[in-house]
Parts: sequence; structure tokens; C-alpha cells
Amino acid sequence: MYSRKEPSQRYKELIKQYKQLHVEGEKKLNLEPAKTFSGFSLLPQVERIKRLIDLTESDKILDYGSGKGKQYETPLIDLGGVEKELVVDYWDVMSVDCYDPGYEEFSTLPTEKYDGVISTDMLEHCPEEDVQWVVDEMFSFAEKFLFANVACYPAKKTLPNGENAHCTIKPADWWLNIFKKSAEGNPGVKWQVYITEINAEGKLNELSFGS
Repeated sequence: MYSRKEPSQRYKELIKQYKQLHVEGEKKLNLEPAKTFSGFSLLPQVERIKRLIDLTESDKILDYGSGKGKQYETPLIDLGGVEKELVVDYWDVMSVDCYDPGYEEFSTLPTEKYDGVISTDMLEHCPEEDVQWVVDEMFSFAEKFLFANVACYPAKKTLPNGENAHCTIKPADWWLNIFKKSAEGNPGVKWQVYITEINAEGKLNELSFGS
């Protein structure tokens, strides 16, 4: 059984791969470093997260697997192309802290609790054997809610070693069991996960689960 103190060797190897991507960029897609895991995968989830923040009256948020955190430096843009406020202001929260073990600036593990913990486009990048303890750890930082989304299909990005960036591609039921197991030990934490699969017709199909 792997853990934060003793993660799998695969986990350690992948962290090195992501650190390299952050520094060198994704060469297969010709993405410069600044545009590689910049953090903008958060944006499609902003409204969903805001609903949880409002519902739980949360004020301090941890973005677990935040990438470079650029999503918090750029104003939101509505469909008409008009700039809005920053995400933190739109959510009306006091602070958002970033954590990402693959990006040096945010690689220090937090030591405090947060009202809410969010994770977007991250868990499928973790080795299968480490996913449970990672989700457990996310819950351990949350006092009010946890939000995550997971992609159950290959990524466009490729790791420096040639592997697909999505190393754990599992069906929705598998992910649901992971979250249910972690949630059992954290009954006071509301949770919500959105899981996107590709159906038989080759189209994206999104499922949502939670408490």
C-alpha cells in the first residue's frame, strides 16, 4: 500500500517527467514552457466550483495539482469577449493557494486545512497504484468540500519519455469507488466529481457523482 511517505517508484518517475515538461515545454505539440500545464484547465469548472463555494460558505481554497497557476492571474472572459474579474474575485473568496509537485514554485506540500480543495485535470496523471492515497490526501486538507474532474481518455500531451500524459484511464465506476472510499473517512466533507468518458459513438459523455 503506497502513501505520501512511501509513494510508488512510478509516482516518483512521473514527477520528474512533469518537472521536465514544466521547464522544457511539450515538444511534440510545440508548446512552450509557459503554455505547458499553465493551469487553464480550471476554467470550464469555474461555475461548478463557485456553486460549491457559495453553498458551503467557503473562503480559503487549495488548488491541488494547479499547474503553473496562471488561471489566477488572468481575468475571466465571458462569451461576448468582455473581460471579467479574476477567478478569486468572482468566487468571492479570501485566498486560493496552489500546490503542484511537478512545478517547483508550488511543490511544497501544504501544512494547513482549507475550506475547499479543488483538482482539475490532474488525477488521471497519477499512477493507478497511487490514486487512492492522493485522493485521501486531498480530502485530508478539506474541511467543507472537495471538487474534482477526471478525464477517462488519452491526453493530447506526451511525456518526455514518449508515454501519454494520462497514465490512469479507468471507467467511471472505478473512480467513483476511489472517491467513496476516501469520503467514508471524511463524513463532514461535501464532495463532487465530474467524470468524462468517450462513449461508443466516440462522443464525450460526462457523469457526476457526489454527496
